[in-house]
Amino acid sequence: MEILVGAIIVTVAIVVMAGQIVTELKRGGDERRLERQLSIATLFAAALGQVQDDPKALLTWQPLAKLLRKQFPAEFAALDVANGSTFPFSTDVITGAHAKWTAQWLAWERMHDATYKMKAVELQHGLQASADMTAARARLDAIEHEKLDVYQRRYEDYIRVAKALQGLS
Repeated sequence: MEILVGAIIVTVAIVVMAGQIVTELKRGGDERRLERQLSIATLFAAALGQVQDDPKALLTWQPLAKLLRKQFPAEFAALDVANGSTFPFSTDVITGAHAKWTAQWLAWERMHDATYKMKAVELQHGLQASADMTAARARLDAIEHEKLDVYQRRYEDYIRVAKALQGLS
C-alpha cells in the first residue's frame, strides 16, 4: 500500500511538473511571438513612410510582406487584428499608392509639355531674325523629337509601375 501511495505521489508530482514545464514553454512561445510581431511592425513602419513618399517603393516592400506573412502567419494575423486591416499594406494603402503614382504622372506630363513649349517658343523667338528657315525648322524638329523621346521613356515607366501597383490590389 505504501508503494502504491508513493507511486501516486510521484505520478502527481510528474504531472504537476510537466504542466509547469508546458506553461513555461507556452509563455516563452508567446513572448517570442510578441517579439516577432514587434520586429515585423518595426520593419514595416519605415516601409509605410517610404510608400507614402514614393509609390514605387510598394513594389519592393509588398513581396517581402507577402513572404513574411507565409513564414509567420500567427504574427501577421495578430497584427491584422490590431491594425484593423491587412498589415502592413491594406487595400487603402495600395489604392492610395496607385492614385498618387497617377497624380505624379499627370503633374509630370503637364510640366513636360510646358517645358518643351517654352523651348520651342524661345527657339522661334531667337530665330525670327534668322533668314535660314531650314535650320530653324530642323532645330524645332529636334526639340519635338526630344520631347517625344523623353515622354515615351517616362510613359513606359509609368505604365509598368501602374500595372504592377494595380496587380497588388
